[in-house]
Amino acid sequence: MSGNFKNKKFQELLDRLQQDSWQLELIISGFAIFGLFTAIPEIKLNLIVSQNEKQIFSFVPYLVAYIACYILIFNLLFHVTLRGLWIGALGLRYVSGDIDFEKLNYHDRFKNYLKKKIVSFDRYVAILENYCSVLFAVSFLLIFYVISITIVIISLVTVMTYIIDNENLNKAFRITIGLILVLIISIGSILVFFDFISQGYLKKKKWLSKFYFPFYWIFSFITLSFLYRPLVYNFLDNKFTRRISFLLVPIYIFISVASSVKYQKSNYLENTKFNSAIYLDKKEYQDQLVKEKDFVKNASIQSKVITTSYINFFKVFTENLEERIYNYDPSLKPEIDNRGFKTGVKFSGSYKISRKKRDSLAKKFVQTFNNIYEIRIDSLKFNPDFLVGKNKQDQTGFETFIPTKKLSEGKHTLKLIRNYIKRNDSLKKNDTLKRVDVIIPFWYFKD
Repeated sequence: MSGNFKNKKFQELLDRLQQDSWQLELIISGFAIFGLFTAIPEIKLNLIVSQNEKQIFSFVPYLVAYIACYILIFNLLFHVTLRGLWIGALGLRYVSGDIDFEKLNYHDRFKNYLKKKIVSFDRYVAILENYCSVLFAVSFLLIFYVISITIVIISLVTVMTYIIDNENLNKAFRITIGLILVLIISIGSILVFFDFISQGYLKKKKWLSKFYFPFYWIFSFITLSFLYRPLVYNFLDNKFTRRISFLLVPIYIFISVASSVKYQKSNYLENTKFNSAIYLDKKEYQDQLVKEKDFVKNASIQSKVITTSYINFFKVFTENLEERIYNYDPSLKPEIDNRGFKTGVKFSGSYKISRKKRDSLAKKFVQTFNNIYEIRIDSLKFNPDFLVGKNKQDQTGFETFIPTKKLSEGKHTLKLIRNYIKRNDSLKKNDTLKRVDVIIPFWYFKD
């Protein structure tokens, strides 16, 4: 059928489907809105998990999905509302027909003004129909735009992470290739964006089009625009559709700004959350994490008020934490970094390590963590024995128990101190510095 798109019968079929498309629009909108509201809690939960664990390559897709869901929900709810108004207008037209301005018996000033602005009820119905049809189509086009922008950002991050910062590659090679790719992506992104907001200005000028075409061709694959290009140009060749698609962007910006507005009660209390010594952050106390989306941000103890003979301390594991361990003991850094997304398919000749050596390195890894960190409660120093474990939120981290028998009753401050090596000429290799990574206030009372 696609090869006979100019066939008369096919054209008649499209015209017939076009007239009845409002029914399909309402059905799809209804199912889509229900599905989106169902999916948002799960997407938000995974977004929080990936953000908390600082997993950038899983955080970005979830963020895109989260934004896309809200764009679709806003557009589809608006579409359903307009379609409902359109159906209501059709029903009223069946009963009342067109507007009879003479029967209203208004003064000529108002009658002439209303005739000029409204013209006829049929025109009003036609305008509603146009807005509904365009809004439904532009909803999905905007999702493609969001995906395209995300792919460009991911491409830049990938080049900088896996090429420029990849120490396994030759330095001159990775810097040269990396900078070339970054320049191509950066210049191409600017040109494509300018061409978009200028409605194809770079395609209209002869000498500019010759320079722009290679970037346009490359970015048609990077941004997947070849999948939705017909939609774009069908929007751009019509003044009405072009105006609506560009009008939605400032609307989204306004909604984003409006949703961020909040009332501030104090000049000082809002800023205390940035000072761990005076702010009780519920993400640092396990008994405060009661909702499914509540996760430990950095580290935690079991409660604000300790009545037991021990404190259960948990430090969340992140990739940055592993980098700190490598920096402290470079011998732990593997020849091949296996972090990131992996497939279950194994290839012959892939890097392997014996189980005995792997277990030995894992023990050394945990021991190095114990060497790096120490805990102080007020002036008391503890050198706890951390082990790898999971908390009730299924977060992986390092866990230990600290005795409270030396503590007096009342308020105390727990600090997680990190030892680190600053490698420069002014310090010897074995010299270490200290910094406070975590501060958690609590109260201790004997049970």
